Amino acid sequence: MGKRHSPSVSSIMGSSQSSATCPPLLEEDCPPSDASKHPKKLALIPLVFVIYFEVAGGPYGEESAVGAAGPLFAILGFLIFPFIWSIPEALITAELATAFPGNGGFVIWAHRAFGPFWGSLMGSWKFLSGVINLASYPVLCIDYLKLVIPSLSSGFPHYFAIVLSTSVLSFLNYTGVTIVGYTAVVLGIVSLCPFVLMTLISIPKIEPSRWISLGEKGLRKDWTLFFNTLFWNLNFWDNASTLAGEVDNPQKTYPKALFSAGILTCLAYLVPLLAVIGAIPLVQEDWVDGYFADAAAIIAGEWLKIWMEVGAVLSAIGLFEAQLSSCAYQFLGMANLGLLPKCFRVRSRWFNTPWFGILVSTLIALAISFMNFSDIISTVNLLYSLGMLLEFASFLWLRRKMRSAERPFRVPLELPGLVIMCLIPSGFLIYVMAVATETVYLVSALLTLLGIVWYLVMRICNSNKWFEFNPAEDREEGEDPYLE
Repeated sequence: MGKRHSPSVSSIMGSSQSSATCPPLLEEDCPPSDASKHPKKLALIPLVFVIYFEVAGGPYGEESAVGAAGPLFAILGFLIFPFIWSIPEALITAELATAFPGNGGFVIWAHRAFGPFWGSLMGSWKFLSGVINLASYPVLCIDYLKLVIPSLSSGFPHYFAIVLSTSVLSFLNYTGVTIVGYTAVVLGIVSLCPFVLMTLISIPKIEPSRWISLGEKGLRKDWTLFFNTLFWNLNFWDNASTLAGEVDNPQKTYPKALFSAGILTCLAYLVPLLAVIGAIPLVQEDWVDGYFADAAAIIAGEWLKIWMEVGAVLSAIGLFEAQLSSCAYQFLGMANLGLLPKCFRVRSRWFNTPWFGILVSTLIALAISFMNFSDIISTVNLLYSLGMLLEFASFLWLRRKMRSAERPFRVPLELPGLVIMCLIPSGFLIYVMAVATETVYLVSALLTLLGIVWYLVMRICNSNKWFEFNPAEDREEGEDPYLE
């Protein structure tokens, strides 16, 4: 749902070790039987919808682009911006996820390019971005539900509903990545249906001249809001890379899934935008988050507005599931690389999911969900931008450093062309960082310092054997030796 401007390895021991070597408290998470040594993995269609929910989750949230800059610029933005931002990010993800198909994704890339410190810092930046997004989705669900159940608006019922919904959604994630994938397919189709209907019903009412409107006269354009809306509705293509170890034949599946998800995402943004702009006279101040539901009522009736609001809740659920999977498997990949204690690698006996990573991510998201999001979202945006700059640098360095490495998918450019491809989105990232406030810079610096301290603490814990870490010989590309 455009993320609402909110800005993602198996057993304890290797397969050669017996279950008797597991710590007593984690016995239940040891590799149980041959039946779970080859768990089901994500196929193409579920992965397409997981990526779709990592990036967008539907047209919800794009309305502010019209309110900020007018119809023409909004249409051009969602038409052109994917070429200068989304496609480069998706191409980089396709190449690196197929070259290093282990859980952890972007953490592996930074680790392989520049070493464990930068891998850990990448993990800190991306996790903070992801977990705050994660915290916002149950809150968003409750915000819609309180329209039907007013008692959920405040007080104990409000907080209890947030805790209960977060817990239920986290348990769904615990039941397996394939369950999450097929749930994403269902949620994606159902949440997009009202937009398809609204578009079809609006066709006779469309006046194409409305598409080229520059906005209402005398209304000042808010370019910061406009670019932030584009940016946060079209990013996070790399989040699904943290699940690479859970994908069936990732070398072939990832490029196809990223291409398909890209087409789906762009159409899901552009088609409803063209339909509503063309069918309804422009009142620019009405174009804020949630306006599509009001537009549905104008175009088709109250019944479609209700369906669209239900779709928003379903979209928030899909966004939560995709983001939680990304966070949990990022932790798992970091544990495989020795950047986190080995306990983050433990998997459920029943569902083969990294339950400890899911639990930690859920608890952090719950704590954040009771904070004021407006105070921290800008900080998350800056941290995400730092992570993306490091990701572009890792991509270029790995192409130069490991020229002969096997790349099942390869961006069809040589190094000078790749530099240009990365410079354009990097320029936009620098712009996003440049417009931040002093408070955002301060908080981002403190959180970055926290990430550095965390890396040093983990080094000390490893050196003093306070926690068990994955041995160096098992750290190849963040892969889980048990799943091989």
